[in-house]
Amino acid sequence: MCGVVGIVSSSPVNQALYQSLTLLQHRGQDAAGIVTCDGERMYLRKSNGLVRDVFLQRHMDHLVGNMGIGHVRYPTAGTASSAEAQPMYVNSPFGIALGHNGNIIESNALAKELRNKEHRHLNTNSDSEVLLNVLASELQQSNGGKLNEEILFDAVSRLHERCTGAYALVALVVGFGVLGIRDPRGIRPLVLGRRETAVGDDWMLASESTALTNLGFHLVKDLDPGEAVLIRSDGQIESRVCGSANKHTPCIFEYVYLARPDSLMDGVSVYRSRLEMGKRLAGQVLQQLPNVRQAIDAVIPIPESGSTSARALAQELGVPCRDALVRNRYIGRTFIMPEQGERHTSVRRKFSIIGDEFEGRDVLLVDDSLVRGTTSSQIIQLVRNAGAKRVYMALAAPPVRYPNVYGIDMPAQHEFVAYGKSNSRIAKAVGADKVIYQKLEDLTESVRAGGGDMERFDCSVFDGKYVTGGVDASTMGRLARERSNTAKLKRKIVEHADLVEIHNQA
Repeated sequence: MCGVVGIVSSSPVNQALYQSLTLLQHRGQDAAGIVTCDGERMYLRKSNGLVRDVFLQRHMDHLVGNMGIGHVRYPTAGTASSAEAQPMYVNSPFGIALGHNGNIIESNALAKELRNKEHRHLNTNSDSEVLLNVLASELQQSNGGKLNEEILFDAVSRLHERCTGAYALVALVVGFGVLGIRDPRGIRPLVLGRRETAVGDDWMLASESTALTNLGFHLVKDLDPGEAVLIRSDGQIESRVCGSANKHTPCIFEYVYLARPDSLMDGVSVYRSRLEMGKRLAGQVLQQLPNVRQAIDAVIPIPESGSTSARALAQELGVPCRDALVRNRYIGRTFIMPEQGERHTSVRRKFSIIGDEFEGRDVLLVDDSLVRGTTSSQIIQLVRNAGAKRVYMALAAPPVRYPNVYGIDMPAQHEFVAYGKSNSRIAKAVGADKVIYQKLEDLTESVRAGGGDMERFDCSVFDGKYVTGGVDASTMGRLARERSNTAKLKRKIVEHADLVEIHNQA
C-alpha cells in the first residue's frame, strides 16, 4: 500500500503536492517524494520519513514547475532502504519519473528480461523500478521521434500485456505531461479531479478522493480498469482504456482498513460501507452471544479504522459504545511498520486506556481485522490489567489466512494469527474470551451497500483466490522468504551496517 498523486496546473504545484501527500500519509509512512517539472527540467526531492520531515522549506523552494507527481511509501517486502523511495526516474527516453501503488507478481522474471534482452539497468529490487523500465522500454521501441498520445497509449497497452498484478501509477514525462494508469482489473484505486481557475482547469490524479476534495478539486471519475489518462502540460486531457477487458475486482481490504473513511472509491463511500460492516457484524455477535445485553456492558472501538463499524454495531445491539481506548495520533499505523519489534514497541506507546470503563466489566472490543495479532493481544492485556472481567473481540472482516500479492505487506502465511487455527484457538492466542468474525458474504454486501456497482472484489487475503492468476507455490515460497519477520530483521541489520560503513567512510 502506497499513495500517489499527480497535478498539472496553471500555477506552481509544489505546495499542492505536499498537502496531497499529507492527506495520503496513512497509505505509507516509510518514505516520501516529489518530482516537479519546469519546461524541460525536472526537480526531485525524496527520502525516508514522514512528509513533514522529508520536505523542509529549502526543499520546497527547489521544487519549481506547474506539473509534478508525489508518492508516500511503505515497504511491501519490508525493506526501509531510501534507495527504493519514490518517485523513481529514468532519463531515456524523454525523461520519465514514476510513482507506484501496488505490486506486480512476476517482477523477478521481468527484471531479468529487462537486463538481458532490453539492456536496461536496474538499481534496486523494487517492482516499481521494473514497471518504470517496462514503460520506458516500450516507449523506446515505439518512438519514431516526437512523442505523441498514440505512442504513449500504445506503450501502456503493451505494459498491461507484460505486467501481471496490481498497480496504480502516476508518471511524469518531461515537457509533455502527467500520465495516470490503472491496472486492467482495477485492484488498486486511482481517481481524477478537476479544479476550475480563472485561466483554465487544473487537473489532479490521486489514490483517494479525499486528496482531491481537500484541495478544492471536484471528483470527475475513478479511472476504469486498464484506463490511462494523459494530462498534457498545457492542461489538455485525453484518456483511453488500454488494457484488455477484465472484470472489475477492486481490493476489498481498501474498504476494510487501507482507505480513509472520508474517501469515495469506485462510487463507494468508505464510511457508509464501514457502517454497514458494523450492522452486519452485529448479527454474528447475536448468534454467538444471544443474551448480548446481559453479556456485554460496553462496546469499545479500537481506533481508528474500527471505530465506524463499532458504533454501528453498538447501535444495532442496543449496547453502550464507549471511547475507552485513546490513541496517540503521533504514532504511525502499526500494521504498516516494516519490522515486528517496531510494531510491539509502537503498540505499547500507541494506546492508553480509561480505566473506569473496564473495571469489573464485560466488554466487546471491535476492530477492522486481525492479521498478526500483535496489536490486539497487547490491547487485550491492557484491558485485562485495567480490571475487565471478560474481553470479547469482534472483527469487521473475516479471518486473514492468505498472503496478499497485490501490494499489502502482510506477513508470511505461517505468521498470521489465524493460520491453521479455529476461532477458539485464535481467541486463546490473542488472550480474548471469544473472537467473532464477519462472514465474507456480509463483507462484500457491506461494500456494495456503500454505493457503486461492483460484482466482484479481490478477497484473496480471506479466500485465497487470486484474481489475476499467476500465483503458485513458488510465488508463495518467495513471499514467505521475503516477508517473514526473520527476513525483515536480516534486511534491517544489513541496512544498518551499510549506514555505519557510509558514516565511517565520510
